[in-house]
Amino acid sequence: MPINRERLLPLVLTLAVVLLDQATKIAVVATVEPVYLNGHVIEVIGDFLRIIHARNPGVAFSIGRNLPVTVRTVLFTLLPLIVLAGLMWYYLRTDELTRVQRWAIAGIVGGGAGNLIDRIMRPDGVVDFIDVRIYGLFGMQRWPTFNVADAAVVVCGMLLIISVFLEERRRHSE
Repeated sequence: MPINRERLLPLVLTLAVVLLDQATKIAVVATVEPVYLNGHVIEVIGDFLRIIHARNPGVAFSIGRNLPVTVRTVLFTLLPLIVLAGLMWYYLRTDELTRVQRWAIAGIVGGGAGNLIDRIMRPDGVVDFIDVRIYGLFGMQRWPTFNVADAAVVVCGMLLIISVFLEERRRHSE
C-alpha cells in the first residue's frame, strides 16, 4: 500500500499538537508554581477559565495515581505506546478511512504522544494546567484540570466517533 500525500498531510496535525502541547507545558512549568506547593492561579476569564500547574501521575481524572510505580509505568506508558503504534500502523495501511477520520486520528495520536512524552520525561506526572469552572455540571464545580494533549484527544475522538457514525449511515442508505 503506497503512502501518499493524503495519508501524510494529516500527520502535520499530529506534529502541531505535540509541539503546542509541549510548548505550553514548558511555559507553565517555567512560570507557574505547582498547586501542591501552594502555587498561584492565573485567571484568564475570571473564575471560569484559569491556568494552574498540576501534575497527574495517573490517567484521565487521575485514575490510577496511587498504583505502584511499576504498574503505572506498564499501564500508562507501555500500553499507550503499543496502542499508538497500532493506531499509526492501521492509519498508514488502510484505505477505509475518510479524510475527516484521518485528521481525527492524527489529532488523537498527537495528543497521545504529547502525554506519553510527559510520562517518560516528567517523573512527577503529566503537566495539566487548563482549569475550567463547570458550575455544578456532573456534580462538580470545576472540570478536572487538563492540557492541550487531552483536549486534542477528546475533540478529535468525538470527531472520529461522529464521522464513523455518519459514514455508516451514509453507507447503509446507499
